[in-house]
Amino acid sequence: MRAILVANPKATTTHQRTLDVLTRALGSAMDLTVEPTGHRGHAADIARQAVLSGVDLVVTLGGDGTVNEVVNGLLSEGVLPNTALAVVPGGSTNVFARALGIPNEPIEATGVILEALREDRSRTVGLGLADNRYFTFCAGFGLDAAVIRRVERSRRRGRTATPGLYFSSAIAQYMNRRQRRTDLTLRRATEADEPGLSLAIVQNTAPWTYLGNRAVNPNPDASFELGLDVLALRGLGLPTTLRTVGQIFSREPDPHGKRMLRIHDVSEFTLETPSALAFQVDGDYLGERRRVHFQSVAEALRILC
Repeated sequence: MRAILVANPKATTTHQRTLDVLTRALGSAMDLTVEPTGHRGHAADIARQAVLSGVDLVVTLGGDGTVNEVVNGLLSEGVLPNTALAVVPGGSTNVFARALGIPNEPIEATGVILEALREDRSRTVGLGLADNRYFTFCAGFGLDAAVIRRVERSRRRGRTATPGLYFSSAIAQYMNRRQRRTDLTLRRATEADEPGLSLAIVQNTAPWTYLGNRAVNPNPDASFELGLDVLALRGLGLPTTLRTVGQIFSREPDPHGKRMLRIHDVSEFTLETPSALAFQVDGDYLGERRRVHFQSVAEALRILC
């Protein structure tokens, strides 16, 4: 079996010692090439070339951003490529890996991959598609994406992506009242429009993220085997926001309320806004958009797990 290990040396918990151990362990079971990433978009390029070259497996060592790039590279020639994916967590949150049931510790995750190889075990999952960008677990339009933009700016100044940084960034962004004035509309082909939305969280699986070991679940019924789930709010006033935060952090979440819109298992929809808003997929900030078209893509990728 030919395999490539795509390693992000700048990921939060990726260390040279970890990479060395993984390389030896995986190299004992396959013809392995290690490809460190050097810039944004590099992981996608490596994965795209792997598919074209007939590589059997691409393994990622990094965070959710590295996984997202690799997924988009693997699917650049179409869904369900012959090249499979395996994920070793190396970032700060590792939502996709944890949603698949992969251990958050890199050495344990490598053991899962080797066991899956021995047992010829894999899982085919659906993905989300936002315009031309695939996402594995979530996308966001509005406040959550603006929070990620703040976090990325802090990381460029040398801060580490900790739960505390995300929390302080969320508070600072929420207190910016001007940026809370938004007007999103959700459109579906066979349903009435849903105007007057202030933010939208789109999920391809649950949870949406983790705060430490606590799962955060705006759409707890989202699944790789179904369409997309959406939670949107009509307004970001303090009572609505506090109630929603409490609900999504609950151990048995069931978010609801008069100013909340939830849609389960939807195949396709569009979000539009007259003024450009922050947009993110899988925790990576992608700039501001006025319109994004979302689709659910069933059985898109094979994962060793």
